[in-house]
This record gives sequence, C-alpha cells and structure tokens, in this order.
Amino acid sequence: MHVDHVGVATEDAESLADLYTELLDAPVAHEEVFDGLRVVFLDLGGDGYVELLEPVDDDTTIGRYLENEGGGIHHVAFATDDIEAALETAREAGVGLIDEEPRDGAWGHDVAFLHPKDTGGALIEFVEH
Repeated sequence: MHVDHVGVATEDAESLADLYTELLDAPVAHEEVFDGLRVVFLDLGGDGYVELLEPVDDDTTIGRYLENEGGGIHHVAFATDDIEAALETAREAGVGLIDEEPRDGAWGHDVAFLHPKDTGGALIEFVEH
C-alpha cells in the first residue's frame, strides 16, 4: 500500500488548484463533478495526487465539514490492489468502517473510508484503481 492522495476541502477548488500548480508544479490531472462535489486531482509527478474537494450542492459531507472545521486536509487515501482485503484487515484490527463495502468514488475508483475515532483522528480512505 502507498499514499494515493491527500484530500483537501476548499470553498474554491479553481483558485486553490492555481496556487498548488504554481507552488508544487502539480498540473491538473483530472477534474469532475461527482456526488455533489467539484473534484480536482493535481498530479505530484508519480508520487500521488492532491485531491481538491469543493461542494457544489448545499448538503454534502464536504459542505458540512467546511462549515464546522473550515478548509484544509480532509483525508489521506491509501492505494490498494484489493480493497475487500484491506477492509477485512481493518475489521480484524477492530477499526470501525464508515463504508462496510466499497463504493463508487471519483475518477471511477472504488473507495471505502475508515472511522477516524479508531485511526488517531485521521480520516483514512482506501482506494482501488
């Protein structure tokens, strides 16, 4: 497993993408509207991505996160070749699952989230390409 991306919640993905492109030399690799969010992936040159998450609908998880916490790092995603096995490992370790089964994620990937109360306060995502 390796870090696939870091998800950043923002009110303005376009402006933040422009800034990160300049600061990190990280061009936009993929952009879509998915599940009430504008999602922009910035390519870190083979070392993963920064995923910018901007709500476009009023009632989204990211919208509520921004309202309560403000912008910033939302989650860390780890790439796995077998998301079902990764979830089983988490279950066996006693980690609560937000997603008991993989679900559709941005960019056509399967994803599942682990509960931060069991992971040191960090929201962890498994992603299978």
